[in-house]
Amino acid sequence: EKERELRRRARAPKLAALDVDFMRADERGDVAEKACVADKKQALRDVTTDPAIEAAMTPEALRAAWPDILK
Repeated sequence: EKERELRRRARAPKLAALDVDFMRADERGDVAEKACVADKKQALRDVTTDPAIEAAMTPEALRAAWPDILK
């Protein structure tokens, strides 16, 4: 659970920034940009369900499984 919490904390500012991007796209009526932002937000939500978390047997493997989207 610690790994999932670390990922949640790392994604929080990224999700907040994407919320702003989504609102701006909404104000412009840019449906395509809203869909793109929504996809990015979903990818960030999915980082806590990554099967690599459970599969990692060592701290090194866990670090290697850190998703690029959180870097």
